[in-house]
Amino acid sequence: MSDSSPLPPVRLRSEAELARDALATPLLSRAARLARWAGPDTRVGAGGELVEEQLPAAAELLELTGEDAAAAAGEAWRIAVDAGLVEIVDEEQGTVTPGAALAQLTSGSPQEVLGVWLEALEALIADASVPDLDDLVDAMEEGGEIDFSSLDWDPEAEADFLDGVLGNLYLVSADDEGRGEGQVPLPALAASMIVPDGMGNPSNAVLEEVSDAVMRLDDQFRILEPIGLIDFQPVDEALMAEPGEEPPAPVDESDISRYGMVRLTPLGRYGMRMRLLEAGMTAPVVGELTDKGADVLLDGTSVFPPGAAQAETELWLAGREPLAAARELLAAARGTDAGAPLRRLSCQQALTLVGPEAEPALREVLDDAELGGLARVWLTEHGAADVPAPPESMVFWLTIDTVAAQLSAEGNSAELRALVEGLAAQHSGFFATAWRVDHPATPEVLEAMGRLHPDKKVAKEARKAAFKARSQQGG
Repeated sequence: MSDSSPLPPVRLRSEAELARDALATPLLSRAARLARWAGPDTRVGAGGELVEEQLPAAAELLELTGEDAAAAAGEAWRIAVDAGLVEIVDEEQGTVTPGAALAQLTSGSPQEVLGVWLEALEALIADASVPDLDDLVDAMEEGGEIDFSSLDWDPEAEADFLDGVLGNLYLVSADDEGRGEGQVPLPALAASMIVPDGMGNPSNAVLEEVSDAVMRLDDQFRILEPIGLIDFQPVDEALMAEPGEEPPAPVDESDISRYGMVRLTPLGRYGMRMRLLEAGMTAPVVGELTDKGADVLLDGTSVFPPGAAQAETELWLAGREPLAAARELLAAARGTDAGAPLRRLSCQQALTLVGPEAEPALREVLDDAELGGLARVWLTEHGAADVPAPPESMVFWLTIDTVAAQLSAEGNSAELRALVEGLAAQHSGFFATAWRVDHPATPEVLEAMGRLHPDKKVAKEARKAAFKARSQQGG
């Protein structure tokens, strides 16, 4: 996960809220309690694990009961060690002392608390990629080396698979306008990693691989849930019954949730974003452009989903006087570079959020070749009086600019295809005039219209016009 392409933005809670969430997670809170409990008589083994005879006391402290109580206490202790809540003083003697991270949990800043939580998260993700301990023991060769081939397990591939799954969960969270409210069925999540793109009907072998991955994810998510990374509904135990066994209760075969459901928590979105940033990816957050100039806002929001772009723009506008903000947006929208059309489209969308106080700024650019068209649109939509009709040259320039922006934003989308068809149908002789438009993107736009229009005759006209426009521009 080291791609440099930007991800959609997510919405994050404040660091103070996230720190409170981190402190309340079952596993970290247990680890902190054990770190405070540890004293001169506490002993650990060679790997830092709590010695077996002290596990019952640790489980009692944590108020854990049942046959898994000791194992759960041991897991909490491992997190305490891995997160720096406990430090090993003497490996031979097995003595420990409270670690520096314990003080950070108790009296540190929200950022320090989250730093400790991230250490715990990394340790647990590493644990989740490891096979069951019994399987490891069975695979142990003489001399203490693990025979990975007998496990049918590749440590690097397993870690990459889990990273990819968590990355896809983050994408779902971001695509959900950054709120992360939608749960994802485990089969869909597994299929996103296994089923090749473009495969219509997966083969039986692929379906079996997906099924195996679902069960593996079920185990891994059970491990990860206590650290607060995910909200998780496990796979229905009835689905794991042996053939011939009666399920404990009637089941609804059409209920996809029986196969497990998962989503990132607000804390999990924060954690995954930090991991993605560490991996070198660009992972924006709604609200991080509020102190930037209008040029950065327009470039940034041009690739955001609509809801996130609006939320980011509203936050940016909230800290500025409307008239000054409108002037700054308009100034940033100017330009003849390749990104300028999309910047102007973002400006037009941003200006819909500005009130009537911005009217003077829009009137100031009525005669501007690049901004006069969008200014007239804004003034008309806001019911302003005395809005001059645009000259034909401005109408055509704005048309080319708008299509160029849509090409940058959406490529050959169905919406753009409909726009192209509408333009050709509404304006007779459109191409005879359009090729003369003094806009850097005119040849590209006309070529796209020729590519997208379903009518062969109209498409040919567009291609001819594109050739003329390119010749006129010296291309």
